[in-house]
Amino acid sequence: MPPKASASIRLDHARLTLGQNQFLFDCDFAPGVITAVVGPSGAGKSTLLNLVSGFERAESGAVLIGGQDVTQLAPADRPVSLVFQDNNLFSHLDLFTNIGLGIHPGLRLQPADRMAISEALDRVGLSGYERRLPGSLSGGERQRVAFARALVRRRPVLLLDEPFAALDPGLRASMVDLLATLHRETGATVLLVTHDPRDLARLASHVVFIDGGSVLIDAPTGQFLERIDLPPVRDFLGIDLSGEPSP
Repeated sequence: MPPKASASIRLDHARLTLGQNQFLFDCDFAPGVITAVVGPSGAGKSTLLNLVSGFERAESGAVLIGGQDVTQLAPADRPVSLVFQDNNLFSHLDLFTNIGLGIHPGLRLQPADRMAISEALDRVGLSGYERRLPGSLSGGERQRVAFARALVRRRPVLLLDEPFAALDPGLRASMVDLLATLHRETGATVLLVTHDPRDLARLASHVVFIDGGSVLIDAPTGQFLERIDLPPVRDFLGIDLSGEPSP
């Protein structure tokens, strides 16, 4: 098993304007921790991940990963892997090739890389699927392939943008368990965007709550769950003004 690797993340007054929306993030993410990034739709959760990954660049401020200023680096040059809701697989390429592209875009793979691909598929429960096409898989299986691709990249930061949203409850529970297991094994720093409050207790030890383009709460999960004095948090948790769960 590869050695565990993680990295701290710092958004130092990172500012970005997209259309009429302004975002300003000033927060830290501890290394080796799963942090849930939550908040209302349009608040800026995906924008925060895009700033960390490099798909958006801050107009001012800085983004640091492992203490290194990566603000001006392209996504490929940052120590980051991403898993999205739609898993971003090439439908005309088999799973071996899809995963291999995560290691090298030109598929110049060493024997150890080829072994790592097969081992990653085995690790996510898809042993022997190397030559299958994405279209022959279920939604849960395609998401497992996306996790396998992240595994072989061995980056210290893993960003997940609602990776379970399109899955039915049974598959979702299975994928949550898989992510928890892989995190224990890799030790990566994980930022998980989710709309499901259940993911906080099941996965995250820390929560960053975004509202209106900036961080409203940055706290351990237990402390965040106590902040029902704030209407946006009550709405997210599905709690009415009496403190009881909404029907």
